[in-house]
Amino acid sequence: MTARPFSAAPLVGPVALGVILMLVGDFMFALNDAMGKWLVASFSVGQVLLIRSLGAFLILGPLLLRQGKVALFSAERPGLQAMRALCATVDTGLFYAAVATMPLADVMTFYMAGPIYVAAISHVFLGEKVGWRRWVAIVVGFLGVVVALQPSSASLSLASLFAFVGSIAFAMTLVLARTLRKTSDATLVGWQTLAALIAGAVLSVTTWVTPSAFDLGALLLLGVVSCSAHLMITRSLKLAPASTLAPLQYTLLLWAAIFGLVFFGNLPTPQVLVGAVIIIVAGLFLFHRQKIVDDGVPPKTVPRTLH
Repeated sequence: MTARPFSAAPLVGPVALGVILMLVGDFMFALNDAMGKWLVASFSVGQVLLIRSLGAFLILGPLLLRQGKVALFSAERPGLQAMRALCATVDTGLFYAAVATMPLADVMTFYMAGPIYVAAISHVFLGEKVGWRRWVAIVVGFLGVVVALQPSSASLSLASLFAFVGSIAFAMTLVLARTLRKTSDATLVGWQTLAALIAGAVLSVTTWVTPSAFDLGALLLLGVVSCSAHLMITRSLKLAPASTLAPLQYTLLLWAAIFGLVFFGNLPTPQVLVGAVIIIVAGLFLFHRQKIVDDGVPPKTVPRTLH
C-alpha cells in the first residue's frame, strides 16, 4: 500500500486572501492620509511630495530593477503615460492641500466619487456604453458631491475646491490606467512617483524646511506606506473578483472618520455625511450594473491612486 504524499490545504483561499489584502490596503491608505494631514501642518505640500516619493522608491526600486529598464523606458503610448503621471501628481498634491485644512472624512468623501466620474469619463473618452440606469446613478452621485461641497458663498472653501478638482484628476488617472492596461503596475506607479518627485522638488525650492531626523523618517515612511498599500490592492484584484472587492473601498470613509476624530478631533458635518451616503449608494449601484452588463467590473476602476 503506497502512502499518499501529504499536501497541506491553504489556510486561506484566494478570494478570502484578496478580501483581506483589500481591507488591509484600504486601512494603510487611510493611515497614509492621516500621516499626510499631520505632516502638511509642518511642511509644504511640495516638500511632502518630494520626500514621500523618495520613500516610495524604497519599495518601487527593487521592483523596477527586477523587471528591467526596457519595461520602464519602452512603455506603451508615452503621451498618455505622461498625461497619467501629471493627473496623478495633481490628484496627490491637491489631496494634501485639501487635508491641510479639511477633516479627513470630508476630503475622502469627494474622492469616493471617483468611480462615478470614471463611468462618465469612460463614456466620453473611451466610447464605453453607459445605459440609462448608470447615467441616473452618475447624476445622483454628482448630486451627492454637490451636497458635500456645500456650494454657497458662505460655506464654499478653497480646500473644498482642491478636493473636488483632485477627485476629478483621480478619476482621470483611473481612466488612463484602464487605457494603459498592458503596462505593468510597477511601471505605472514608477512614472507617477517620479512625476510627483519632480513636482515636489520644484514646489519646495522656496518653501523648504529642514526636517528633524524623526520628521524625515515620517516623510519617508509616508511613501513606504502608500506604495505598500497600492501593491496590496493591486494583488488583491488578481486574487478575487473586483465586483466582490469594490464595495470594500468604502471602508476608507470609516477609517478616515475614526482617524480624523482620534488624531485631529474632527468629525464630518451632517451635510457631508448625507453627501457621503448618496455617493456610496450611487457608486455601489454603478458597480452592480457593471457586473450585470459586463459580467465583472474592470479591475482598473477599483484601486485608488498613490496618495
